[in-house]
Amino acid sequence: MRLWRMTACCVLGMGALAATAQMGTSGTAQAPAVGSIATPAAAFDSQLSLIEEEMMGAVKAMPAEKYGFAPSAAIFVPGQGTEFATVRTFAQQATHVAEANYFFYSIVSGLKPDVDVKGVEKLTKKEDVVAALGGSFAFAHKAIATLTAANAFEVVKSPEPGFQTRATLAAFGIAHGFDHYGQLVEYLRMNGIVPPASAK
Repeated sequence: MRLWRMTACCVLGMGALAATAQMGTSGTAQAPAVGSIATPAAAFDSQLSLIEEEMMGAVKAMPAEKYGFAPSAAIFVPGQGTEFATVRTFAQQATHVAEANYFFYSIVSGLKPDVDVKGVEKLTKKEDVVAALGGSFAFAHKAIATLTAANAFEVVKSPEPGFQTRATLAAFGIAHGFDHYGQLVEYLRMNGIVPPASAK
């Protein structure tokens, strides 16, 4: 049942993505003609660009001295029984997404990352984290460009639950980014910062 739902969502999502998949020469979104079919690469790339813009805005908005910030019991109601000892810092949230982008999109495309992915998780300085995250999105765009109508639903070897195809794993990578973006938003708000995407 879970596999059927995931496949159905991906197929429906690809149809919906077609509406925002193409860009005009001026750089503004240009909807394709009704009834036209977008390529898998264009459709997924448009969604990747959305999370990239929001997440890069968030990591640039957080002051460098707050990159070690993580929620703690002190922020919440006294006596609250939630455990915060293993909660990621702001920097760790961002580097986790960078690592995940390299992981997911190397499987999607077969491309090898041109960076030391294991080294990404050790980064703590703002400029290093921002650069690493930006680099991981650039890699993800290159990987998504390899998707075609012929290979998008080719089954690939993946440690993720159920069987995965290039397209479902690309979609999972985008969803994963949005998951952690939501957490970064909370970190920004706890520090009195309005996320750039929310300020528009």
